[in-house]
Amino acid sequence: MSSQDTGNGRALPARRPLVDDVYEAVLSLLMDNVIEPGAKASIDGIARTLDVSPTPVREALVRLEAEGMVTKRALRGYVASPMLDEEGLVNLFEMRRLLEPVSARHAASKLTPEVLDELESSTTAMHAAVEASSSAGESFKDYKDFANEDARFHMVIAEHCGNSLLFDAISRLRSHMHLYRLYFRFGIAEETSGEHEAILAALRAGDAERAEQAMLEHIQQSYARLSSTIAGAESNS
Repeated sequence: MSSQDTGNGRALPARRPLVDDVYEAVLSLLMDNVIEPGAKASIDGIARTLDVSPTPVREALVRLEAEGMVTKRALRGYVASPMLDEEGLVNLFEMRRLLEPVSARHAASKLTPEVLDELESSTTAMHAAVEASSSAGESFKDYKDFANEDARFHMVIAEHCGNSLLFDAISRLRSHMHLYRLYFRFGIAEETSGEHEAILAALRAGDAERAEQAMLEHIQQSYARLSSTIAGAESNS
């Protein structure tokens, strides 16, 4: 079945799209800054762009509001959330440094073989996504598989750390979506994959101290990569 083309390359297949299809399409518009930070995310406008009815767009925006990608403002409707600035990045990583190494330490003694296999599957999928993206571009569709696996790896650890409040706190950060919206370059993927492997090795060994340290080092390296990018962007602006 052919696609209905709206002339902008964003059309969905010519069928009644699932809500998840529309969600992914709207997320791509936000991640690629087609809908720029601070701009109105018009339900009717997005529906025309995607050639769908407004109902699944409205449902997608409700979901994206819960994830912090849009906000709903009086008299304006939905607006794309601002990008992280240097202060926002510092605050986010301060929280990650406080929460995620602790979750890794607790998880080291609690992970079942099945959960460890799931983390192994995630690292394998990340490597496959790196290889697939090496010849691709830098739009969200080119790296979303890697971004999804990155988020999956961290959330599986947090989910099985044995502390539901800690898991909730990490979940509420929604850090991965905001970070990948901010920046993605080839090279980060390879580095991140290697750091995940070090965390997984410590978890497989049941070494709580090493798992905590590996997670801390991963978060510190992630911050260093992203903070240098923000500094460069601000100096060139």
